[in-house]
Amino acid sequence: MTVNGWGIWALYRFEMSRFGRTIFGSLVTPVITTALYFVVFGSAIGSRMEEVGGVPYGAFIVPGLVMLSVFTQSIFNGSFGIYFPKFTGTIYEILSAPLSPLETVTAYVGAAASKSMLVGLVTLATAALFVPLQIQHPFAMLGFLLLISVTFSLFGFIIGLVSNSFEQLQFIPMLVVTPLTFLGGAFYSIDMLPAAWRTVTLFNPVVYLIDGFRWAFYGVSDVGVGVSVGAMVAFFLICLGVVGWMFKTGYRLKN
Repeated sequence: MTVNGWGIWALYRFEMSRFGRTIFGSLVTPVITTALYFVVFGSAIGSRMEEVGGVPYGAFIVPGLVMLSVFTQSIFNGSFGIYFPKFTGTIYEILSAPLSPLETVTAYVGAAASKSMLVGLVTLATAALFVPLQIQHPFAMLGFLLLISVTFSLFGFIIGLVSNSFEQLQFIPMLVVTPLTFLGGAFYSIDMLPAAWRTVTLFNPVVYLIDGFRWAFYGVSDVGVGVSVGAMVAFFLICLGVVGWMFKTGYRLKN
């Protein structure tokens, strides 16, 4: 089977060029947001909570801040990238192009993941201005960042396909993903919760993603790095299966 590399590259470049036109605003926003989080959480809470699991509180929240940016950007870029052609009616040109469904998804999701990874790295660099960072497993950190960016970009792609309006496009990211991130240990260790609430929290899938990413920084983990990797891979395969089914059946693609 021949892969249309030029077609994937052309669609990828088209998506990235849109990001390039707004790159200043796209990168300034996480810088300001990260600074505000450190002012609020780092100063207000950090003054009362010096360490969490042997890690200074300001440094402890860095992986959670990065993940919050990556989740948000991945879903937004993945959903808007495919929703806009649906909104303008140009999706039929994409469907009739000499690209297989896998090649189309690779281009869109690859561009969305590239954007979110860049935003995540900018957030990380901004955090380094406020607290000293320690990354014990840098390659694992990059691997987690890549896998999470791709997975949530794929999830955003699904949201873009099923949405019929801009309001629906924002519903899941704003009312589902963001609350789950705040409740998923982004700014605290789930070991600090009462036993009953900790059990409830373990049903939050975001817990495993943030916890695995934090392990790459400090070598500490609430649920186990193996469990975190397994949860990420499982979510990725589920999203991939859903997208494959949608292209196979044409669900929400042609109406």
